[in-house]
Amino acid sequence: MRNFIITVDGKRYEVGVEEVGASGASAAPKAPQPGSLPAPKAAAKANLNGTKVLSPFPGLIKNLLFNSGDRVKKDQPILVLEAMKMDNDITAPCDGTVTYQVQKGTNVESDAVLAVIS
Repeated sequence: MRNFIITVDGKRYEVGVEEVGASGASAAPKAPQPGSLPAPKAAAKANLNGTKVLSPFPGLIKNLLFNSGDRVKKDQPILVLEAMKMDNDITAPCDGTVTYQVQKGTNVESDAVLAVIS
């Protein structure tokens, strides 16, 4: 059994996962049945006009350093992205008003839109 920590909607859970033996034939995964998965949350219809701040690598949003709507300056850190147990400051690429597209505690993939500076 392998233990993993996952984050769902900002809450951390520790789960144990059993590995399926290589000697037995593994069954094909079943397709999800309609209604078996929760409906995705409606994404906030944010104005994505402006300069997008993209995630340079996968990681965990550890901290948002401003509130959406605050003014920021070029090269000013706007959020902290944790990757491989290291905190990385993500900076504003230009002067403007920051609008976050992520929340503290969420995991993001490479090239995910983290914020928009307009």
